Amino acid sequence: MPPEPSALSVALTTKRVQAETVLDHIEPGAELIVGVANGEPKTVIDAVEAHDAELDDVRIHQMLPVRDRPYFHGERPNLRHVSWFLSPFLREPFHDGKCDLVPNSFSEVPHLMRTATKCSLLLAAASPPDEYGFFSLGANAEYVAALAGEMPVFLEANAQVPRTRGENHIHIRDVVGWCEADYPLIEVPAAEPSAADTTIAGLVAERIPDDATLQIGIGSVPEQVIKALRDHRRLGIHTELLPEGFVDLIEAGAVTGESKSTHRYKAITTSAIGTKRLYDFIHDNPGIEFWPVDYTNDPRVIGQQRRMNVVNATLEVDFLGQCASESLGSSYWSSSGGQPDYARGALFAEEGQSFIVLHSSNHDESISRIVCRLHPGGAVTTFKNVVDKVVTEYGVAELRGQPIRERTRRLIAIAHPKFRDELEKDAREMGYL
Repeated sequence: MPPEPSALSVALTTKRVQAETVLDHIEPGAELIVGVANGEPKTVIDAVEAHDAELDDVRIHQMLPVRDRPYFHGERPNLRHVSWFLSPFLREPFHDGKCDLVPNSFSEVPHLMRTATKCSLLLAAASPPDEYGFFSLGANAEYVAALAGEMPVFLEANAQVPRTRGENHIHIRDVVGWCEADYPLIEVPAAEPSAADTTIAGLVAERIPDDATLQIGIGSVPEQVIKALRDHRRLGIHTELLPEGFVDLIEAGAVTGESKSTHRYKAITTSAIGTKRLYDFIHDNPGIEFWPVDYTNDPRVIGQQRRMNVVNATLEVDFLGQCASESLGSSYWSSSGGQPDYARGALFAEEGQSFIVLHSSNHDESISRIVCRLHPGGAVTTFKNVVDKVVTEYGVAELRGQPIRERTRRLIAIAHPKFRDELEKDAREMGYL
């Protein structure tokens, strides 16, 4: 007689279903939590949208979706999107009142989701299960890794999701159902840099020492900072996002992780987005670990790293040093993300530094990005007490520990030259000079 199937094989078989089966787990008034970016289970959300008429007052919570969907725009009346970080697809729906936005710092999202939602069902993409019954969350750990095991989970096992290492695995025992899929991950190639991007990056890179541990955010300037660090040595990585440029630094020998205070020789992250080259690089790579965002972005964890150097972009900085990184006035662009987490964490670190980067003006030089006051309604992402160094193509303004008058002088000095006289006049009228 053939051997009895193991409990593991039985669980994997009985819980393997079609994507539409997710509907059996969605009750009226449910609040679904969906993975970030490529952590979204495409076929499962397709099924939810297709069966909208069978649902009742369902809210879908998610950060940074990378696919546009009809329900974002109010075309599925029984579904409403609740965003925790706007993507380009969500800016218009948010301004039109067709979706919601929850203010947050990324490190707090798992706690906020636990306490402010019903935690009805967690939906995520993952790699196929291994022989031990574990699914890997691939390039997206974030809040899914933090919440898994605390609430029901329905997974889409995508054959093209890389199997990655770290605290980012879900066992079949914690899954109410899983379906199979096979489609490529969304790719995001690097932006083409401008001359200003390259200049700013050089100013930052020359201030980052060897043996530093890095967090570098998303955007053209941060991407150029990574390129400018190629000749550095013994760098480490503890970051929210692992962009593709870090692959170059690792392969060039600039990043080794040997000088890190914790997780030596490991690059620690909670997200990765780039091209297939990046996804192939992280697949089963023992040097890259994905951890929940309430660990990677905890300022107390970040502060344990000696020489923690963080680089993030903003849209506008005022004379106090307040950084509006998520909106221009009341026109919302994104959300806070991890910028305030890492800015604060760098202050706790021995020899830590935090760089805020921005162009001195908009693309046609008609508007200064260094301003006397933020635009009315502007959201302060990184507040004045934790801002360290602000960098434009005209220089570096070191603000930490400086009085308001000196902050004002230093910021005017790195503003675009055509706006400096006007900014100085504004500063005198405000009593700052």
